Amino acid sequence: MEILTKTLGSVKIDDSQLYEIPQGLFGFEDFTKYALLEAEQKPFFWLQSTEDKNLAFLLIDPFIFCKDYELDIDDESLKSIGIESPADVQVMAIVTVPSDGSPITANLQGPVIFNRKSNKCIQVISSDARWLTKHDILAEAKRGRSC
Repeated sequence: MEILTKTLGSVKIDDSQLYEIPQGLFGFEDFTKYALLEAEQKPFFWLQSTEDKNLAFLLIDPFIFCKDYELDIDDESLKSIGIESPADVQVMAIVTVPSDGSPITANLQGPVIFNRKSNKCIQVISSDARWLTKHDILAEAKRGRSC
């Protein structure tokens, strides 16, 4: 299958890269179908809408730069995307790259939880005060990967 993207043009993907976000992401509830693509710049990924080529989110695995990151997600949220085992879970944080040159940040308060088995996702909100919407990725990484 081919999809159109704003940054990568036309991209070939297979079904394993397609994900449904039944409730959509916060602020983008009308868009529920996405493809997970590796970005040219490692360790980033693109969550590309298959419904609108101009809608894409840059993602990163938060455990890469924040080794003590942890989430307490209620069972109902996990059941809504069919999570049966911790091995099915992949956690990603949405990245913000400001145009003014200020630090690149990751949203650790509102991560996206992927079920790699069912290809469904959900965005959750952590009530843990340690996790903010803007964690400076480079600063966190320089601190020894501890947030």
